[in-house]
Amino acid sequence: MSSIVVREKKPQDKAWITTLMLESWGSEQVVVQTRIFHPEQLPGFLAIMNDERIGLLTYQLDPPNCEIITLNSLQPGMGVGRSLMDSLQKTASSNGCTVLRLFTTNNNMDALRFYQKYGFHLEKLIKDGVAADRKIKPEIPLKADNGIPICDYLELTMRINL
Repeated sequence: MSSIVVREKKPQDKAWITTLMLESWGSEQVVVQTRIFHPEQLPGFLAIMNDERIGLLTYQLDPPNCEIITLNSLQPGMGVGRSLMDSLQKTASSNGCTVLRLFTTNNNMDALRFYQKYGFHLEKLIKDGVAADRKIKPEIPLKADNGIPICDYLELTMRINL
């Protein structure tokens, strides 16, 4: 069985990242709490198996915090997300960060399950927080594929103990 290799993203990954953002988020940009991000310009890690890109994590360092902006696993259940997160923890710690943080929406049950298993805790509920972002990025749907209205943000945090 092949193993997952994680490496820092490179300039030649830009087109793939742009396509992944369009397919996953409906736009090249990601809007979180009225902040606009372009994942192809952020630092990040790619997960690769058999020379195929199977995951992406982008982040922003602001010591003592490291904020995860995007996390995409194209092979759920294989350890892609965990491998990417492990690499981020090491990088964040070596850059003076002691806390990982992220925002996800109330409908994202898979993400909530993953992050809590990984060690994140719910820090804050931002009720109706998506409404302001939808004004900036109208592509944000009103309902998720699972039928849950997309309206609130959940802030999750985890202390880094390396």
